[in-house]
Formats: sequence, C-alpha cells, structure tokens
Amino acid sequence: MPRPEVLERIKTAETEAEEIVEEAEADREERIAEARERADEIRAEAETEAEEMADERLSEAEAEIEARAEEIREEGQAAREELIAQAEERMDEVVEYAISQFEEAVHAQT
Repeated sequence: MPRPEVLERIKTAETEAEEIVEEAEADREERIAEARERADEIRAEAETEAEEMADERLSEAEAEIEARAEEIREEGQAAREELIAQAEERMDEVVEYAISQFEEAVHAQT
C-alpha cells in the first residue's frame, strides 16, 4: 500500500476513534444527567413520603393526646361529683355542728 493511502487510512481511523470517543462522552454525560434527574426524583419522593409519615404520626399523637385529655376530664368530673355527693351527705352534720358551736358561744356570753 502506498504511503499516502496508509496516512489517509490512519487519518480516517483517528477521525472515527475521535467520533467514538465523543459519542461515548456524550452518552456518559447523558447517563449522568439521567442518573442525577432520577436521584432528584427519588429524593423528592422520599421527602414527600417522610412528610406524609410525619403528618400521620402527628395526627395519631394528637388523637392520643385528645383521648387522654378526655379521660382526665372525665376522671376529674367523676371526682368532682364524688366530692359534691360527700359534701351533700355531710351538710346536715355540718349545720348541726355550726349551730351547736353558735349556741355554746351564746351560752358562754350569758
């Protein structure tokens, strides 16, 4: 093969190699961009899921707190009613005691 032909084939091979390298680099950049985009999507999905889970847990905690608060209110109301009943039961006794104390004080003065 004559020398100019060999040089031309080498030049053609180099051009083809450069094109292959350029295509590979472009493909690599495209894949990297796709991977970054997918990573951003996954991150956004994870953040959304985490927010939903946090909201759900917060709602559950609020419901538990409200239920416990209602129990405490009911217990307080029951205790209040018990105290009122006990006080009403002792009302006559207290009135009698107050009257006897008053009478003793009046007799002590006379």
